[in-house]
Amino acid sequence: MEEIRELKERMERERPVEWDAFPDIGLYMDQVISYMPRQLIQYGDEEILTSAMVNNYIKDGMLPRAEGKRYSRTHLASLTAICALKQVLSVKDVSRLCRLGMEGRESQQVYGSFLRSLSAALDETAAGLDENVTEDDLAGLALHLALGSYARKLACQRVLDLLQEKQGDGDKQKK
Repeated sequence: MEEIRELKERMERERPVEWDAFPDIGLYMDQVISYMPRQLIQYGDEEILTSAMVNNYIKDGMLPRAEGKRYSRTHLASLTAICALKQVLSVKDVSRLCRLGMEGRESQQVYGSFLRSLSAALDETAAGLDENVTEDDLAGLALHLALGSYARKLACQRVLDLLQEKQGDGDKQKK
């Protein structure tokens, strides 16, 4: 099917920008909101990010406060990860993952790791798409992809729990 071939090609080709390709000047909120949809593959007109979401992420500690009224590369990198992860995890789990993943690491390093993981996941999924699938097989393909997402989310949540437990044990040992 042409649509599956096009999806496969987009998944193999389209990636968020590298750290150094982010604007090197701070962006205002409206510029951030218009910038973010270019970072991730999407279909449809659903808003990927609103100013209210950004403000909530800041309030919840998922995102640092703006520098004045401007948002830096660190903000854009964090928002790219948050916007991708919130598609499959609850905001609470995204917050946990961001907090645990950032611990003791620089934003540029974390973003590079995020890009490598995202690229591998997109490549793996694209490789599993059969562009010769028939319309009769689309439901089966959708089911297969959904169950794969379920299994990975289940594993992710358990790993997050283990990380949190490990962190809690480390906090107890420090006392």
